[in-house]
Amino acid sequence: MKKIEAIIKPFKLDEVKDALHEIGLQGLTVVEAKGFGRQKGHTELYRGAEYVVDFLPKVKIEVVCTDDLAERAIEAIQQAARTGRIGDGKIFISEIQEVIRIRTGERGEDAV
Repeated sequence: MKKIEAIIKPFKLDEVKDALHEIGLQGLTVVEAKGFGRQKGHTELYRGAEYVVDFLPKVKIEVVCTDDLAERAIEAIQQAARTGRIGDGKIFISEIQEVIRIRTGERGEDAV
């Protein structure tokens, strides 16, 4: 099993969610986040004063899926989240050793 974590622009969330649903993924976790990468934030003007916005709004999506679905999920996220501009985000993939459904006690792929 794989855990896929994607940091994306907030306005791309619905497109990514729909793309993952289309390939058969049933559940995901979404966390509002703030951060920066190479773009290092930007400067804004507010009431005549300039200030630096270091942390930009982002959304973190977490999905756990079977190995055979992982590559399709990664591709779906890439396609749906891409704008072609700096700050599109990152995808992190890691191995999951075990999953346990709390309600039933199911383990492994059955719990996903």
